[in-house]
Amino acid sequence: MDQKPEKCSVCGREFVPRLSFQTVASDDGARFYCSQGCRHPELQGGSVSCSVCGRAFQPTLALQLVDTAKGRQYFCSDQCLRPAAGATPVVAAKPARVIAILNQKGGTAKTTTAVSIAAGMARAGLKTLLVDLDPQGNVAVSLGLTCPRLIHHAFLAGTPASAIVVRARENLDVIGSDQGLAAVEIELARANAADRVKRLGEVLSTVGGYDVVLLDCAPSLSILNHNALAFAGEVLIPVSCDYLALVGVKQVLRTLRRVGEELARDIHVAGVLPTFYDVRDKVGAEVVSILRKTFGAKTLPPIRINIKLAEAPSFKKTIFEHAPDSHGARDYTRVVEWLRTADSAAMPRAA
Repeated sequence: MDQKPEKCSVCGREFVPRLSFQTVASDDGARFYCSQGCRHPELQGGSVSCSVCGRAFQPTLALQLVDTAKGRQYFCSDQCLRPAAGATPVVAAKPARVIAILNQKGGTAKTTTAVSIAAGMARAGLKTLLVDLDPQGNVAVSLGLTCPRLIHHAFLAGTPASAIVVRARENLDVIGSDQGLAAVEIELARANAADRVKRLGEVLSTVGGYDVVLLDCAPSLSILNHNALAFAGEVLIPVSCDYLALVGVKQVLRTLRRVGEELARDIHVAGVLPTFYDVRDKVGAEVVSILRKTFGAKTLPPIRINIKLAEAPSFKKTIFEHAPDSHGARDYTRVVEWLRTADSAAMPRAA
């Protein structure tokens, strides 16, 4: 469902919010910003004092401004933004279960699946972290979040991942993203081939204490997706119920096999999830039948077409908040229970 236009709270221009910084919750209701300039007036001119070294400077990048519980802080350079030199980082234990949600084909309800499963895991009492690795940044938009720091700040500016985690709901935290991930791809392409697929694991090493970490991957063949596969213990593949989606599954399996060979280990497929399933559609039934013949018990209960699932992001709610009695909520509840009760004793953990 397309989002309705909003009016910028600063300049009054109408626009459709698509990035996390463009919608900010406040005591008197949501505020909307069409650009980083309107969101951060400091970028338009004037100098501020660095919160670390005290030097006066003119901010030119949004990452130089950080909103904290103590108020806004300013950082004149990467050296001031990074943790103090010589400090010993606290590396938390790796999460018990890391699941990458991946399909190279778009339009498979990948982000809807990631948000719904994460919310369902959190409702079940599992401490859950959802990491958005898609430049579209739809996770934060779907949940109505403002993320002052995003995943590319951890990759490019050395910001600890623990400092960019945003509380979304009880038991549910989020690391957001936006188009800044394009710069991460460029940076990773320049890195040594043996090290580039390890960067996500290094970035996420400062977060811990989670029962489940979900990685919402972009619909592409990218170095970031290779990072996700290297870090994750399992992969969940959402598949829309049409014949072209079956071709996409073959491409995903080839990718998993190739990346597995590079990593010298098998990449475990946790399950294949049919989405956009219409009980009246013969094609959908045939696609589910083919998936069950191919993947057997790893074919999850299908997600039926449901308008409530499409509506939920426009209300900044999960399906369980927006329409808890809908087909969409019931279907994703089954998927969450399926994943929770699946025998994962032999599944590889985070790499």
